[in-house]
Amino acid sequence: MKSLIIAIVLLSGGLYYQQRDQYNSARELMVSSQISVRGISHQATLQAMRKVPRHIFVPPSYASEAYSDRPLPIGYNQTISQPFIVAHMTELARPAKGKKALEIGTGSGYQAAVLAEIVDSVYTIEIVPELARESEARLRMLGYNNIVVRYGDGYKGWPEHAPFDIILVTAAADHIPEPLKEQLEEGGRLIMPVGNPATVQQLIVLTKKNGKITEQRLEPVRFVPLKRLK
Repeated sequence: MKSLIIAIVLLSGGLYYQQRDQYNSARELMVSSQISVRGISHQATLQAMRKVPRHIFVPPSYASEAYSDRPLPIGYNQTISQPFIVAHMTELARPAKGKKALEIGTGSGYQAAVLAEIVDSVYTIEIVPELARESEARLRMLGYNNIVVRYGDGYKGWPEHAPFDIILVTAAADHIPEPLKEQLEEGGRLIMPVGNPATVQQLIVLTKKNGKITEQRLEPVRFVPLKRLK
């Protein structure tokens, strides 16, 4: 009986490591075939994309598709963004050690985790209470002690912890909220999809220099709408 138990444990351990290796390979392939080949070259971003276990940030029924080149549903009419978009927005933010980031739209917590691999701290706000609770538990389980999750209306930002070197908005609106512009640190960058939330938006990068904000318009994207608390 004892030898049978040992055999079962060894088999289970073997399956665990085989699965882990499978996902490691999937992440490497994701980075090489979807991300770096499209021009993402920031090494810290690429390393974070290789490390963060995306399959844990999607429902179990979608785990086998976690590293595919597309967004996936995460429940509550929300999605996890396409891997390339996550890497692209991360690189645009110019993350580095010593920086503090604000994310509007936690979702399942994946973008926050990618940022947290690079910057010192991430403050992230989610308007869907269930997602906020689930993401906070997931990120804690994964050991991300430098991420703070809050349920609330991201339109107003998080003034108690402002200013931020990086502000990422992972939901679309027809304008960039003024409170977010005000909470951007000198030299900071704000990235957000702007346009009709029901159709296609444009990815916008705001940069604050000498107290003035400049705007750069990039490629078309599609994000879920930025929700407000009534």
